[in-house]
Amino acid sequence: MEAFSIEHADVRRDGKYILSDVSVKAEIGERLAIIGPNGAGKSTLVDVIDRRIHPLATDRYKSSLFGEERWIISELRKKIGHVSPGQDDFFRTTYTAREIVASGLHASLGFDFHHEIDPMDWEKADRELEKVSMLDKKDRTMNTLSTGEMRRVLLARAAITEPSILLLDEAASGLDFPSRADLRTTISNYATTNRTIVMVTHELSEIIQTIDRIILMKDGKIVMEGSKEETLKEDILSDLYSRKVHIAEADGIYTAFC
Repeated sequence: MEAFSIEHADVRRDGKYILSDVSVKAEIGERLAIIGPNGAGKSTLVDVIDRRIHPLATDRYKSSLFGEERWIISELRKKIGHVSPGQDDFFRTTYTAREIVASGLHASLGFDFHHEIDPMDWEKADRELEKVSMLDKKDRTMNTLSTGEMRRVLLARAAITEPSILLLDEAASGLDFPSRADLRTTISNYATTNRTIVMVTHELSEIIQTIDRIILMKDGKIVMEGSKEETLKEDILSDLYSRKVHIAEADGIYTAFC
């Protein structure tokens, strides 16, 4: 079954095309990574998939999620989990880690008077916190957590609804390499046969071993797609980043440096 399909998407801001004629699709259970230089349109593409950004309404543009073109947004938020650096300041609150994770069930930031929370919600939150090794910090407020700890909490929040699609936009940004490795392991545990994962990253070492396909973007366009073996080559990445790139690989984990 198809998880999502985007055909001929154009996104323009201030007269400039951020995405230009971009088409991409993925099956349920497929795992993708999107790489490319700053300004390539990677995050914008993820937001288009999540329907947080809407492309120009052209005759050629088409979009579907799980085979359907139209969705009630509140229902869609339960089927798609999303983590990005743009959430950092938004979620640095005095809500506890447990409250932030549980509020993912309501697509809200914390709770308001109209939210009904039952014991099962707290149990679900605790299970997700345990998966990301944060259960012992469940009562800590978000503004007292380190960046790595907060990212793990946000990943647990994104996963609490058991979404069919998990969008990870630079989820490990700002982490040291041991923390990045820990998060990679956590993400690998979320990679099941019935969940599609889309990763956006600047660090090749964040790409989990089970990624099926790499998408290379530049100047708002997809310039190449393929396996890690096909795409993560020095000549291809040197052309993508317009400078000499060296590649190292160990046990299926890649690293790039200039």
